[in-house]
Amino acid sequence: FYTRVRAHPELGPIFENEIGDHWDTHLPKMKDFWSSVATNSGRYGGKPVPAHQKLSGVTASHFNTWLGLFRETLDDLATHEETPGYFMERAERIATSLQLAMFGLPGLPRTGAHSN
Repeated sequence: FYTRVRAHPELGPIFENEIGDHWDTHLPKMKDFWSSVATNSGRYGGKPVPAHQKLSGVTASHFNTWLGLFRETLDDLATHEETPGYFMERAERIATSLQLAMFGLPGLPRTGAHSN
């Protein structure tokens, strides 16, 4: 999945700007995150909302792009037909939560780092 993200013309530069050459430390965090999301393992102890709120260059439309790449990866790699739906449901909830935290609800005044 992150190979696709890094190669994407819009998402790649955002991730490169934030992560740079530190994928060796970022990927284990993402594995812990998805383990916690999928199995309630408790392996992830980070705070994804503040981490994403500080990113520059992210727009609400990037979340749909991210979800599309995530879906492609699931469709390519899933060994059980239930797996893509299981993970997509969670990924969509996460994307919605991050979008709300970063951009608010359409039509409502925005606050925080992305309010200007």
